[in-house]
Amino acid sequence: MKRYPISRPLRALSLMLFFLVMLPATLGGEIYSYVDQYGVAHFSNVPTSRRYKYVEPEMTETESLSFGTRRIFRTTRHDRYDDVIREAARTHGIRFELLKAIIRVESGFDPYAISSAGAMGLMQLMPENCDLLNVRDPFDPYENVMAGTQYFKCLLQKYQLNLPLTLAAYNAGPGAVDQYQAIPPYPETQNFVERVLKYYDHFLSHHD
Repeated sequence: MKRYPISRPLRALSLMLFFLVMLPATLGGEIYSYVDQYGVAHFSNVPTSRRYKYVEPEMTETESLSFGTRRIFRTTRHDRYDDVIREAARTHGIRFELLKAIIRVESGFDPYAISSAGAMGLMQLMPENCDLLNVRDPFDPYENVMAGTQYFKCLLQKYQLNLPLTLAAYNAGPGAVDQYQAIPPYPETQNFVERVLKYYDHFLSHHD
């Protein structure tokens, strides 16, 4: 039988899939990975650089918020930053569940997330807002969440506790909301507001 060589990217993908399937649920830790320029896949539970990306674990059940079924993960990644979020919620008087919903949509709880526009960290702070809020390390979960919550509170006050407008301003910028005097007609922003409100309701209904 003729054997065909396996390309490096395919070999790396195969190895990654192997780890996803074979990692036991009892580990409880989070796995991060990246593929280097030579096609070699690297795995770690303690990422040492921003090249590492979180590897979504296998699920035992599926979830669809719109249909009301529940997802059960083999990890507690979505709870990892709850203490930080609670402190920010208490400090700035914002609901814990709302902050958690924003972070879920903004970064998927990835503290190293960087958007194409340059937004960084758990609450996707833009560089200019980091300067305004004196954020030294936007990839530090505590500093990012505390500053992001402070900024969100300022927007909430500006829009007189109108949550949809505040969320739109957080995503698209207050200038866009002021221009339209409504949620801007940007698909990304409209989707952001809808998803945050959906997760907000979800976390409220599953609050311990």
